[in-house]
Amino acid sequence: LAAAAAAAVGGGAGAVPPGVPGVYQDFILDDASRALAARLAATKQQVPHYYLTVSLTLDALLQVRESLNAGLKPEQHVSLQDMLVKAAAMAMRQVPDVNSMWMDTFVRRYSQVDVNLVTGVGDGIAIPLIRDAGSKGLKTIAEERAALEEAVYEGELTPEQAQIGTFSVVNVGAYGVDTAASVVLSPQSCMLSLGAAREKVVPNDDPDGELPYKFVTAMNVTLSCDHRTVDGAVGAQWLAAFRSMVEDPNLMLLV
Repeated sequence: LAAAAAAAVGGGAGAVPPGVPGVYQDFILDDASRALAARLAATKQQVPHYYLTVSLTLDALLQVRESLNAGLKPEQHVSLQDMLVKAAAMAMRQVPDVNSMWMDTFVRRYSQVDVNLVTGVGDGIAIPLIRDAGSKGLKTIAEERAALEEAVYEGELTPEQAQIGTFSVVNVGAYGVDTAASVVLSPQSCMLSLGAAREKVVPNDDPDGELPYKFVTAMNVTLSCDHRTVDGAVGAQWLAAFRSMVEDPNLMLLV
């Protein structure tokens, strides 16, 4: 057994362990996939992560979305993700420290919010970038997101469209996942993971309600943070600002 183990170790990472059938398939990674994998591995090893999760009530946001889309062509429709990206960018105005990067000897805080949309593509991921999301309207964000998704699908995403921004959003809810603790896309400080939108029962806070409970559409979101740049209080403050804008979309008009 010792000899077999030594032989396996000596064979390197590509060696097939004894007793395992030699039937397998290799998938060649392109340069971008290898670079992103190396970045994520280094980040997980070197960045002190912590995670904050809250539940959002989406009913008010969904009502606004329905109203907006009523006047648009189907191909122009604003998605729930588009609205959450906008809310995230607006929350940066209240808690700007989240929109920062660790630069080894100093922390750099940005005034413009450039959001990477972490997107699954084949066996890998892409990180298309929406620049200056805070200053763009929902229709513009939706148009850019749709164009970027098409570029990812066609394999035509350019390096300029996939640069590292200042904040990232990943929609794991699209796969039915409720929560995820994602790896921060270093040198960014934070990544927001969106869970699945689901109907749930909550206490009815309407004193005139007929029933003691009501149904709402809710979503869990998790903020992954680099503790070197964003401490727990700051992360919690950002999530509170983000949740307030999601649950009362009118607040986005005031910041």
